Amino acid sequence: MSAVEEPSETGFDRTLYDRFPTKGRRPKGEVEALEEIWCGPKGWQWITVINNNYVGVYYVGAAMLFFVLAGVLALVMRTQLALPLQGVLSQETYNQVFTMHGTVMMFLFAVPAVEALGVLLLPQMLGARDLPFPRLSAYAFWAYLIGGLAFFCSIFFGLAPDGGWFMYPPLTSTTYSPGINADFWLLGIGFIEISAIAGAIEIIVGVLKTRAPGMSLDKLPIFAWAMLVFAGMIIIAFPSVILATTLLELERALNWPFFDAARGGDPMLWQHLFWFFGHPEVYIIFLPAAGAMSTMVAAVSQTKLVGHWMVVLAFLATGFISFGVWAHHMFTTGMPGTAIGVFSAASMAVSLPAGVQVFSWIATVASGKMKFNTPGLFVLGSLLIFVMGGLTGVMAAMVPFDWQAHDTYFIVAHLHYVLIGGMVFPLFAAIYYWTPMSSSRPLSEHLGRWVFWLMFAGMHLAFLPMHLSGLMGMPRRVWTYAPGRDLEIPNLISTVGAFLFAVGVLVWIIDMCRNFRPFGASAGNPYNGGGLEWLPSELYSIRSIPVVTSLYPVWDQKNLARDVVAGRYFLPGAPTGGRETLVTSPLNAEPQHLLPMPKPSGWHVWAAVFTAGFFLLLTIQAYAASVISAVLAIVCVIRWCWFLDHPLPQAKVDVGAGIQLKTYDSGPTSTGWWAMVITLVVAGMVLAMSVFSYVFLWSRSTAPWPAPVNLLPALTTGGLNLAAIALAWLANRMMKRPLLATLLMVLAGAAVAAAWGLDLNGWREAGLKASMSAQGAIVYAMHAWQGFFVGVSALMALYVVLRWAFGYVGSDRPATMQLIGLFLAYVAAQGLVLLCLPRLLALAAP
Repeated sequence: MSAVEEPSETGFDRTLYDRFPTKGRRPKGEVEALEEIWCGPKGWQWITVINNNYVGVYYVGAAMLFFVLAGVLALVMRTQLALPLQGVLSQETYNQVFTMHGTVMMFLFAVPAVEALGVLLLPQMLGARDLPFPRLSAYAFWAYLIGGLAFFCSIFFGLAPDGGWFMYPPLTSTTYSPGINADFWLLGIGFIEISAIAGAIEIIVGVLKTRAPGMSLDKLPIFAWAMLVFAGMIIIAFPSVILATTLLELERALNWPFFDAARGGDPMLWQHLFWFFGHPEVYIIFLPAAGAMSTMVAAVSQTKLVGHWMVVLAFLATGFISFGVWAHHMFTTGMPGTAIGVFSAASMAVSLPAGVQVFSWIATVASGKMKFNTPGLFVLGSLLIFVMGGLTGVMAAMVPFDWQAHDTYFIVAHLHYVLIGGMVFPLFAAIYYWTPMSSSRPLSEHLGRWVFWLMFAGMHLAFLPMHLSGLMGMPRRVWTYAPGRDLEIPNLISTVGAFLFAVGVLVWIIDMCRNFRPFGASAGNPYNGGGLEWLPSELYSIRSIPVVTSLYPVWDQKNLARDVVAGRYFLPGAPTGGRETLVTSPLNAEPQHLLPMPKPSGWHVWAAVFTAGFFLLLTIQAYAASVISAVLAIVCVIRWCWFLDHPLPQAKVDVGAGIQLKTYDSGPTSTGWWAMVITLVVAGMVLAMSVFSYVFLWSRSTAPWPAPVNLLPALTTGGLNLAAIALAWLANRMMKRPLLATLLMVLAGAAVAAAWGLDLNGWREAGLKASMSAQGAIVYAMHAWQGFFVGVSALMALYVVLRWAFGYVGSDRPATMQLIGLFLAYVAAQGLVLLCLPRLLALAAP
């Protein structure tokens, strides 16, 4: 079926697409108006800028900075291990260095780098002016940069964590790690993961709601599919590590025994929570790189991707199966045989979708005319390295082999083959391929070939011998080794290879310094890519947003670039007089309304600074200053949000060819509604992991876990939570009476607060103490989580009252009340879960 014949989601008349491209010239001054509205930064605006063209470049640059810093740490480690009994590093310093290397590579480079690539590329690929929440992207970047630099600098003061990037208790408990080194990891990584979640929300809403008209899901670029699955996996996986780091920090700071076996805790809980995040993270890193590979392999082969829909299904299958593989890392912990068999089968099954992608790339190369330019070389190198890493991964999924190879250098080699082949080489290919889009000069082909061959040879020299040294018995995470065990030669070769790889990275840095010239005119489309990102663009992205009829519109739609530049499609000018982009439906990308975009301001930057300050001051136990920083962050966020819908723009405007669209919307068609729902999914995952933690610890306990038996307070608590849901719903029904709606929403907030206090008081009266048992620790931790939401609800109630006082509550702007109502309903539902779970398990106990 054609785009016109497909059924409409929203009642949009798709015969209106026939009006495009329009004829004749556009009115004078339109381009000048766009250039003025989307102007580049000046002075301090270089910090407050929010355009994805700038923030994306900043983001990628920061991620590559952390890649280089972690690489330097790796060279120091390899120097220590080049020969036996080296004295370059002490054992304590080596533990800090290898912990920081793994942590920085996984948390500060790998995930942020692919997320940054999405921020930079997605608006251009989707034909949007920008992502829907540009200040959120900028906030996520500044929070990541500030927090990441502060975390990395801890190594210069002897305060870096030394428990490994996985931070297993009890080694990271206060007994064995009494300083604040582990606290830097726990609070710093938790904070950085919040930044990653903010970016994921931006990406999901951007891909689903800001595509060019006609870009239905069957025409969605393969990279956008990969980023969509990637962001969805972040939403599901990252809450687990946020919960794990919070629980361990509570144990360290308040002596709550989540992982202390002597008081009913269990260190295995940490491994379950951590690896529920940790193993999907490998695929979180791999999927965007695979999407970029699928895009680039088509361009360097000059043919369409073979098996496009099979690759999309492989992305979805990878995202699903990867969540059933977390105990792959726990085969040697004494799990039951049935569980080991299930996780072993899942570990092997997850390789099947990766195989589909690999064969798709091979078939595309074979069916086209491969160009061995720099991106093409990195694509082929990635393919080879990733397949080798995947084969050793299947070996490690076999339980008997894993029992022998676990915690040896064989696993180190496997991990680096997978990550370098599956993410680092595709990222370098992407940098060389897409730099002409963001720079007035492409990177050097001559230097690029040197970069590839140095990195390719260095990678194999560094990590291929590690398979042998691992099978010879060299354990991971050792700072030295004894002579006479035939480990000298493999380790020396690995060290030479690591430095050769570093030389390749150094040549790339030189190439970037010589040729990368961002924020100006683009260098064109030297590799003849077929996506919208190769249309001529400026700071406002493309001159007009086209109607898309193909997966490869630049290849298939004749004269597209000429008509876009001439302003013959949607949004040829600035109909609202400000920044805006189109909001379209999730399935068929039918235009729904215009989304006014914010102008640059400093509030998101200050919010990031004070948020980072809160976590850092908390780490060094400066509690008063930490609270002040948190209050200032809240003030900045409120100021940031205050004018999101004020003043209200025109009711409808002409977006091209006489088509009229609204400039304000609410409910499920609005981007804010989608963002709130996704945020609540994140909260729900933290709740689900908390429930798992409670059930896990309960199941391991030899003593019964009682619950308060007083029926009246429990019924009152449940009734208050249900009343809060009803009040929030009723408030949104009464928007024509602003004062009544405001009062009802405030009452809903008061109801959830009263319910929380009543339930917490019931546990206190029952004599439960957080520091005495694992049950007390997990009960009070879950109520602390609910208390955080109650506090946010109180702030939202205050926000509603202030908006009513200024006349911003009414039926003409219902979005704010709708979103707050959704949030309060979730908080009440969460309160019901906390009320029912312990009591049901107490009844189930024998």
